[in-house]
Order: sequence, then structure tokens, then C-alpha cells
Amino acid sequence: MMKLSEYAQYDAVGLGELVANGEVGARELADAALRACESVNPRINAVIETWTPELAGVAPALDRGSPLAGVPFLIKDVGVTMAGRKLEFGSRLARGLTPEADSILMRRFREAGLVTLGRTTTPEFAWSGTTESALCGPTRNPWNLSHGAGGSSGGAAAAVAAGIVPIAHATDAAGSIRIPSAASGVFGLKPTRGRVSNGPMLDEAIHGLATQLGVSRSVRDSAALLDAVHGADGGQPFSIAGPAGSYLAQVGVEPGRLRIGVMPQAWGGRRTAPSILGHLAAAMRLCESLGHVVEEAELPLGCSWDAFVDASSVLWAVNIAAWIDDVAAATGRKIDLSTLEPQTLAVYRTGQGIRGVEIVRALDLRNAVTRGVAAFFARYDLLLTPTLPEAAPPLGSYAAGAETMDGHQWTRHVMGGSPFTPAFNAAGVPAMSVPLFLDAASGLPVGMQFVAPAGREDTLFRMAGQLERGLPWAGRQPATWAGDDGGAAISG
Repeated sequence: MMKLSEYAQYDAVGLGELVANGEVGARELADAALRACESVNPRINAVIETWTPELAGVAPALDRGSPLAGVPFLIKDVGVTMAGRKLEFGSRLARGLTPEADSILMRRFREAGLVTLGRTTTPEFAWSGTTESALCGPTRNPWNLSHGAGGSSGGAAAAVAAGIVPIAHATDAAGSIRIPSAASGVFGLKPTRGRVSNGPMLDEAIHGLATQLGVSRSVRDSAALLDAVHGADGGQPFSIAGPAGSYLAQVGVEPGRLRIGVMPQAWGGRRTAPSILGHLAAAMRLCESLGHVVEEAELPLGCSWDAFVDASSVLWAVNIAAWIDDVAAATGRKIDLSTLEPQTLAVYRTGQGIRGVEIVRALDLRNAVTRGVAAFFARYDLLLTPTLPEAAPPLGSYAAGAETMDGHQWTRHVMGGSPFTPAFNAAGVPAMSVPLFLDAASGLPVGMQFVAPAGREDTLFRMAGQLERGLPWAGRQPATWAGDDGGAAISG
């Protein structure tokens, strides 16, 4: 028998230890997660659908040896396919779409013993910095219900922040792990391009911009998740060398004296809010107190910000157009405003008109950014920036005026709202958002982004572990918290 207040205090590795030691069963944890969802999801709207422990397949998890065996888990409504479970891309166009087979990443989640109990919200086709869709409605920030939870993995971040599950699947093609992590006060790491499989249906998702992992309340949970799922699969077009040891072990290792370059202002002219700059200064002082060399630095992109955004828009638009055509063919629905939101329809129409030569030029720009970022890391071990230039915006404000935009204008709007994150998708390097601060004025979390050279997730996990020990965030709980159960017990 476990109380929700007991369940919610553990991270995923902690719950896995309880299962491994026989102190609690996977079925009891699944029941607790479902009760937690019942408790808070009506207020935050982070979880679209749940299913029973029997349908989730709890029993096999009991025999797994991984540190995540038996741990409740949620998948995002985009990025992975789970046999017999809906995949609706946050869109009315895809309502009821049900894949017949697991993707490779889903299979690895199962092999890790994770007990997947439901789907989390995403904006339509994952192309927004907030999670508000016509299909599911707005996902609310557990810290302040009048604000958004970020996007596009906003449902995952809100569910983890509110204590429904300790860890959840997430994707990132322009910041979609890091943005909601910062907005919702959780930890999120985007792996190196090629580290985690998007197969078998995709090789380079969104021409190499997109990767997948998850969000969590502790650093070690994300490390354990990457241990469970990394590695190329048969037919993957390229792969990256595996780590020397486990990522989980790196979390407790001191990173040594690192040279950290700091970028307070993003490309493109969007100014960082004074309150965020104040928190960045505190992060710099913390890093210095931990023995690192910290200094302001410039990172030339290798092209102008406008050229980079335009190239990204080309890649996003053609990929979304192809997805929409495929979904429409599968569901038999029309592609119009009855099935798509205005901004998505605009991106679709833009994608339909893009020529092949424009895609080649966009990939040339991606290469220029990759080279520019690599040159920066010849001088520094890490880059530190704010994850977002401002706190999470109020619900209903993000897409104002979207009905008048074309597809390129929508992309400029999305990337302009989160200008610190998308370059590192183009470059393919690992980056994380660390929930270091709470803003006193707004009561909203503030995340700081750390970026490392390609393949150096180990450095990020070492740094994140050191920060977690230096400025612990585990005790922070949002206003909407599943652990506030008044001591009510649940039974397995």
C-alpha cells in the first residue's frame, strides 16, 4: 500500500529500486500513477489517454534488470509508435490513427521495463513553443495554471512536474525537450544527432533536426533513460560512437575544471528579459564557485540568423507537408481548416510549394551552422545560455495573429520565441535545460541551457549532477502536485 505523497517523492531510479528490492510491485506503482493522473490531470490537461496496467503490460517489467524496471511512464503523442495505441500528432486530421507496430525506440522503452500507461499532449504536428491544440485544448503549467507548459513536449513536462510520473518520453527538433523543461521546472537533455533511433519509419527525422529522449525530475533518471535507449539500429544511415561506460555512472563524477563560454543574448535581436539575465548571472557565479572558468563569449552561427531561420523553415515545411499528406491518406480526411489549425495549414501550403533546390540550400546552411558550432567548442568545453529569453507566456497569447501568417512567418514566430535552442538541433550537438531557479516575481521556473560538443553527453551529465548537488531542486513542488493527497492511501 502506497500513498500518493509517498509515490510522488521518488524519482524513476528510486521507484525502480523499490521494485528491485521487492518493497513495492510494478502493478502498485502503475495504480499510483493512474491515481496521480486522476488527481491533477483535470487541472493541467497533460495526459490525453491512459490505459490499465494489464493493457500496458506490467507483468514483463517485473523480470527486467534495468534501473527503470517497473517504473510508470508516458509517451508523447508524436515521435514513437506503440502497437495498438493511438498516434494523433495533436491534430484532428489524425484523430483515431492507430499504428500496428512498435517503433524501435518504443521497443527499447519496453525492454528497459518501463510501464507505459498513456499519451501526453503535443501541439499540432509538434510545431509550436506552447502546447495548445484544437484537438486537446491547452496544457497548463503546474506552477501557474494561467501559463503554458512550453512546447512541443509540454504534456510530458507538465505531467512530470506535477508528479504524475517521474519521467516521460519527449522529442526535440528546435528545442521541444528544453523549452518545456525550462517552462515547467524539470530536467531535459537533447542527445547528439544519431544517438537515439528514430526508426524504422524515419532515418534523419526532419532532415536531422529531430531527436528523442525524455524529461525527468532528476538528472540520473534522464541518464538511465539514455543508457536504456541509445545506439543505432540496423539500417540507420549513420551512428555515433557509444559511451565508454554508463551515463548513469557519470552523474556522480566530478566534471573537472571546465571552460564555459556564456551567451546572454541570442541571435536575431530578441532581447533576454532582465529577470532572466539576473538568473543567468547567478548561474555563472554558481559555476565559478564549483571551480569552472566562466566568461562571456560569442558563437558565430556561420550565417545570418534570418538565413538560418529561413533554411529551418524550408526543412520544417516540407517534412510537415509530407506527414500531413500521409495522415490524410491514412484517415481519408480533407486537408483544410476543419482538420488543421490555421498555422499548420499555412506551413503545409508553404511546404507544398518548396522546390528541391531550396532543400539542398537549406542543408548547406545546416552544414554551415554545424561547422560554426564545432569551431566554438574548439575553445570551450561547454556553452551556457538561458534556455528561454522570458518566462512561459500566458495561455492564449502565443498564437495571436497566426491566422494571418504564412508558413515561413509562423516558423519565424516560433524560433523568435525560443532563439537559444534551435541552432543546436541544426548542429546536432547535445544540449540540456537545467531547472536551477524559480523566479520570485512570477513564481515560474527558469531553466539554464548547457551545450556540449557532439557526442559529449557524458560531460553534460557530469555537469548536471554537480549542479544538482550544488543547488538542489528536488524539494521544489508546483502548486498543482499529485503528492498533495492529504495522506490518502492507495492499494495495489
